Amino acid sequence: MSDDDDFMQESDPEQYDFEYEDDDDEQSGDVDIENKYYNAKQMKADNPEEAIDEFLGVPALEKKKGDWGFKGLKQAIKLEFKLKRYKSAVEHYQELLSYVKSAVTRNYSEKSINNMLDFIEKAAEDEEANRCMEQFYSRTLEAFQSINNERLWLKTNTKLARLWLDQKDYRRLGDKLRELHRACQREDGSDDPSKGTYSLEVYALEIQMYAETRNNKRLKALYQRALKVRSAVPHPKIMGIIRECGGKMHMSEENWDEARSDFFESFKNYDEAGSLQRIQVLKYLVLCVMLTKSDINPFDSQETKPYKNDSRIAAMTEL
Repeated sequence: MSDDDDFMQESDPEQYDFEYEDDDDEQSGDVDIENKYYNAKQMKADNPEEAIDEFLGVPALEKKKGDWGFKGLKQAIKLEFKLKRYKSAVEHYQELLSYVKSAVTRNYSEKSINNMLDFIEKAAEDEEANRCMEQFYSRTLEAFQSINNERLWLKTNTKLARLWLDQKDYRRLGDKLRELHRACQREDGSDDPSKGTYSLEVYALEIQMYAETRNNKRLKALYQRALKVRSAVPHPKIMGIIRECGGKMHMSEENWDEARSDFFESFKNYDEAGSLQRIQVLKYLVLCVMLTKSDINPFDSQETKPYKNDSRIAAMTEL
């Protein structure tokens, strides 16, 4: 359930029990809460500070924690993060997490927390925001530790590992990747097919780490292992990352044909994902074609043809 799906609530059979004496009071209370929430949404664009106060007033109107309070907190936290009120955002996120055990359904809470973490990841623009984001991840892991939600545990830890990769904190990253690998393996140490998608994300992060630290020996072994994962339906960007690192590895070994093949696969995946990294990879692809002295035109394929006259790679195409 997204923030905008306000009318798509799950039905509870017990809601249809009749208690005539309390109906008017309950309906009046619900209307007040709903009006306050939508009034706050109308303020978001023009007056975000007042909107935050209005959203934070929604939980106080509920007799017990429920969907409207959860929604109000979500909206307030996003606005606070945008306005760089990071301390308040973390405090209210901690309050939001108190709703997940009983106030909202498991599926709704998992999806909402995931969306919140995705939002924070995309909106982070400076070092202070990154520190705040790390607190969000840590609080999430603490909150869900007792609930035994493995999917959210894996997703949150993967996001935390990605943050440490961006910060080049390879010590903590290495420890986290080992922990994630164990979580994606069976008792005999082989990859668990039911967690293939998560395994590939972990491989992609580790491959990037070895590429950045120029550890080609470890990179090559891990790259070959990642390509053997058949049980996953990964996001195309993940495969784009793996293939790009593979292409760079082959280039360092002057294996231009293998590099060209990897860069082409990487480009296709990035293109499918809508990632801007496709342009950089296309430059690598053109370079490999030149180095192999091949007669193959890299822009003959259906996938690359639309980029033949792209101004961002004009210098490469002129060469």
